[in-house]
Amino acid sequence: MNERTDNLTVACDQGRFLVGRYHEIGLKGNNRWRFVNELKRNVRSLFADYPLIAIRGEGRRLMVELPAMLPDEVICSRARWIFGLQNFSLSRRVPLTMEAIVESAVAAARSAGGGARSFRVSTRRTEKRFPLGSMQIDRVVGAAIAADRGLKVDLENPELVVAIEILPDGAYLSAGKLPGAGGLPVGVTGRGLVLLSGGIDSPVAAYRMMRRGLRLDFVHFHSYPLVSDASREKARELAAHLTRYQARSTLLLVPFAPAQRVIVAGAARPLRVVLYRRLMLRIASALARQCGAQALVTGESLGQVASQTLENMTVIEQAASLPIFRPLVGMDKNEIVDQARRLETFETSILPDQDCCSLFVPAHPETRARLEQVIAAEAALPVDQIVQDAVRQTEAVRNVFPSRSA
Repeated sequence: MNERTDNLTVACDQGRFLVGRYHEIGLKGNNRWRFVNELKRNVRSLFADYPLIAIRGEGRRLMVELPAMLPDEVICSRARWIFGLQNFSLSRRVPLTMEAIVESAVAAARSAGGGARSFRVSTRRTEKRFPLGSMQIDRVVGAAIAADRGLKVDLENPELVVAIEILPDGAYLSAGKLPGAGGLPVGVTGRGLVLLSGGIDSPVAAYRMMRRGLRLDFVHFHSYPLVSDASREKARELAAHLTRYQARSTLLLVPFAPAQRVIVAGAARPLRVVLYRRLMLRIASALARQCGAQALVTGESLGQVASQTLENMTVIEQAASLPIFRPLVGMDKNEIVDQARRLETFETSILPDQDCCSLFVPAHPETRARLEQVIAAEAALPVDQIVQDAVRQTEAVRNVFPSRSA
């Protein structure tokens, strides 16, 4: 079994590799290189505290050679945050001989089998000069694992999959694939600014837009010191948590209480919430232009609260000077909560705080505002000055993952 593989045996060390299989990137045509290059940059940023040995694209997969000091648990934890990968595995490279492949596959099954009672070997042979076909490799390796582990072969629903990829520089073996984040690499579709309220919805909206390749910064409107600092602390924690998916971000903390005082003094009670939201979009648009964002992102869901009726959303959005993305607009609260739990932002989002929009809110806010009515109310307010003052007083918090001290 060895004589025809001698000329393919690669002089390579047994190294560890993160093998990521593309999600939507695999469907791209001649511009796939642009998506892959962005993905490579994101991987290097996510592992900035460890010197990756090499990273390259190989067909429909990304191959990342890992340093010895990088723990397996850190690799697997961070790899699941990489947008653009459908799934990934920790693989070991061995020479292109059946002896090395069988030995490594049996070792992988031993270490990853756990309580598995059934298994399957899945081989992809990109290196066509290798003398055995994929099914032949499956049978030889499968027989060795079954004899060593006493596991039952199950080709349909195995509890353990031993994957073998025959590439020109060696055979890559892994036991089990872990799900990736899917979507597109962050940064490949542009830059956005998220209105981060501190509630359940906006972190989920941010996650969904990052998954579409949008690199994000965050803006949080607060009413401190008229209320406690709790909402600002929640925003800091949520922004830091979401930064894991893109390595760095900026959180902009906007003092909104002065604007609210002006609105309370000069506008009718029912219109307060609509006027608050329109001012927020004006301020967010100005800040977005400063940080290079091309769109605003909100966590709005149609009909969820008074400001999110169709009439109010239509009136409010006309104050923005940039496109507004609403990735949750058709989702109900239960769907959003489920995603927040999976995202691990839910427990932070439900911590008690006083949202700025809850300050000076009338008992019966307008749910069907008319644009002419709102414009007339704003004519009595120093809108441009309010926006300029808010932008000037905004505090910027820089987030980096992994932290410089890591």
